[in-house]
Amino acid sequence: MSNKIKIGISIGDVNGIGLEVIIKALSENQILDYCTPIVYGHSKVVSYHRKALGMTDLIFNVIANPDAANPKKANLINCWEEDVKIDLGVSNETGGKYALLSLEKATDDLINGHIDALVTAPINKHNIQSDAFKFPGHTEYLQERSGGGDVLMFMISEGLRVGVVTGHIPVGQVAPSISKEKILKKLVLMNESLKKDFWIEKPKIAVLGLNPHAGDNGLLGKEESDVIIPAVQEAFDKGVICFGPYPADGFFGNGTYKQFDAVLAMYHDQGLIPFKTIAFGSGVNYTAGLKFVRTSPDHGTGYDIAGQNIADASSFIAAIFAATHIVRNRKEQEELLKNQLRTGGKVIETAFDLKDDAN
Repeated sequence: MSNKIKIGISIGDVNGIGLEVIIKALSENQILDYCTPIVYGHSKVVSYHRKALGMTDLIFNVIANPDAANPKKANLINCWEEDVKIDLGVSNETGGKYALLSLEKATDDLINGHIDALVTAPINKHNIQSDAFKFPGHTEYLQERSGGGDVLMFMISEGLRVGVVTGHIPVGQVAPSISKEKILKKLVLMNESLKKDFWIEKPKIAVLGLNPHAGDNGLLGKEESDVIIPAVQEAFDKGVICFGPYPADGFFGNGTYKQFDAVLAMYHDQGLIPFKTIAFGSGVNYTAGLKFVRTSPDHGTGYDIAGQNIADASSFIAAIFAATHIVRNRKEQEELLKNQLRTGGKVIETAFDLKDDAN
């Protein structure tokens, strides 16, 4: 039996670019050197996309369950039996239905330990809504499947990591949703993830303000003085090395972000606009705080370019490698802790002496 990490891949919306970037990613031979990929979908749907792209060289190994995966091939599990009508570039009920079937089966295997991590191709947050899926997106769905603990939407790349306090909510709800307790939880979660998942011994975190110019000493808002600063101070007192709040515009504009291991933004666009400007194409969406590892590319369904063979698979490839690295980091850290217990807690080398910062 192979010891290679098994990466489950949900196909996302069948009418979008999900299967295109999956096929392109798995056509890269280096992927199989690091992990065993298992796609959750259907062979006929995959075949349709392969023919549409003119990429018929990649042959999937169809299996019944992850235990049967061939570590030297791209594997595929059929998640339904019926034929599916593909309408490339169209958002419809079909796209949502089969995206959910793929996601459900992959998540079941992830929770039951049959695969080591999950990489999710993009879904459409509207057409996937049903009695079985009433969530703003992947993050909230996986949060509930994981047991409902707090999670952090964490965008990661080679030179930048950005988390957000509030996720997929309207801008008008951002300020009322921010509290000292919520910021503190996200800082603690980010700090733990940087140590456990990225092997950074003493992470340094920057916290952004909510208002322009970080409130300008109360002239442009009180959230900084009343909420954010007390949260930063309490987190620091708890051992989290964090600083702020920083005005978001100048912070990214003058490159201050390069001085930190991660950045905590107050809301979605405040963090993701600069992240995608700086790291688009190589960025990865990582859900920190889950019991399992889940990543995804930093783009959406791409209906406008579906079927045209022009979608860039770089972010999806990065998502596969990120999931593999994080799983390996967690496993090695668990082994080190077991060794420490066996030696009565005596530590000769720490995990951080043995690893470089892996992203």
